Amino acid sequence: MRILLIEDDEQLCFSTAYQLKNHGFLVDTCMDGEDALSYFKQNIYDLILLDRMLPHIDGITLLKRLREKNNTTPVIILTALGELDDKIIGLDAGADDYMVKPFAIEELLARIRSINRRPRQWKETDVLTYHNLTYSPTTNVLKGPLGTCTLSNKEGALMEFFLHNSTQILPRETLLTKVWGPYADIEDGNLDNYIHFIRRRLKSVSTTITIKTLRGIGYQLEALE
Repeated sequence: MRILLIEDDEQLCFSTAYQLKNHGFLVDTCMDGEDALSYFKQNIYDLILLDRMLPHIDGITLLKRLREKNNTTPVIILTALGELDDKIIGLDAGADDYMVKPFAIEELLARIRSINRRPRQWKETDVLTYHNLTYSPTTNVLKGPLGTCTLSNKEGALMEFFLHNSTQILPRETLLTKVWGPYADIEDGNLDNYIHFIRRRLKSVSTTITIKTLRGIGYQLEALE
């Protein structure tokens, strides 16, 4: 599991990250609300730990912006604001859980495990649709106007991630991390090979959807209509 920890207390940020890493989590840290927006755009996190009181952009505003983008990444708010009204504001803004500082790392780990047991909403979607293309993650079947084909597991994982982020530019590192994992032993050129395979699959079902290359950046779904 890859976690984004957004906390402006440097000592608390580093100590929490250290303990989470010791329990096997991958952790990125951020101590500024404005900087957090760039981390959100990467869309590579399985969980966000979010402080409410941050420089430049507060945590509640960040959370609302995340949910406005239809990003369903689970969020646990970690804050010193522990009144009932504070908790209601956080949960109504889109948080999945709310913890008041100071907290024991054991409780945080238990809450992370609880969230990790919940089925992610997007994984429950049986068929994904974008323009005249549909894809079923359950059966790995891709369907266009004039045919269907079955994707391999890696092709399917890439296709699913593209469709869940159909309007986003996806950096190469993001695709490698989400599909192969952060420490996978894979050559960078393998991603290009799989993109080539998927383009052939898209062409075979006569869809107007293709994958656009953005030199030096990554890839994006494109509708040729």
